[in-house]
Amino acid sequence: MSLDPVASRLAHTGVAFASQIESAARRYGLNPNLLAAVAAQETGGPGSNAGHNIVGDGGHGHGLFQIDDRWHPFASTKAAMDPAQNADYAAGMLSGLLKRYGGNVHEALSAYNSGSPTATGTKTRWDDGAELGYADSVMRHYTGLTGSPAPAESTESAESTAIAESSATVSSVGALGAAAQSYPLPALSLPAPSLPVPSLPSTSKAHSYHRQSTDYMSLLGDDTDETDS
Repeated sequence: MSLDPVASRLAHTGVAFASQIESAARRYGLNPNLLAAVAAQETGGPGSNAGHNIVGDGGHGHGLFQIDDRWHPFASTKAAMDPAQNADYAAGMLSGLLKRYGGNVHEALSAYNSGSPTATGTKTRWDDGAELGYADSVMRHYTGLTGSPAPAESTESAESTAIAESSATVSSVGALGAAAQSYPLPALSLPAPSLPVPSLPSTSKAHSYHRQSTDYMSLLGDDTDETDS
């Protein structure tokens, strides 16, 4: 299976389930590096970019993003252990929290872990002795993935923007090609009778398609208060 450029880059930095993470991030307009950093924090560990599809937290945390069955009915379903659906659910949660807290990444991450935008949350001790709260630890994972600090506020990633622009360009070219085929051919000046008349190339029929994306937000209901993810 070929990966798109963003998922491929994530995979090359050691991110497990890069394709599923990138797809979920794109669906909810998230920075894929940020979502990958959350997975690394939840099931990877200090210094690792590779999350794991496991049951943890005393049997309550499910899947790549450790969705807690004490707070999220989704976690008690088989879908919770499917990396793609687990990533999609986590992306929906994080997207909702970013909107709730005005795009403040630190507050949204804290709420994802503990339910409060101001809580320190789960602490992680890194190999260099640094002991970081949940949001700060996620941001350190982000820096490890990208080589730059995590953004203070949520913005559409440069990679997602580039992909959107590229897709728009391809669509525009396709539309122009289809439109060109619908125009009548210009009148041709026939050559002298002694010369053969060149045959015109045949035109192919343009095809169009429509991709219907799956709406997983219905899984979340109206409540995006993420206590103990």
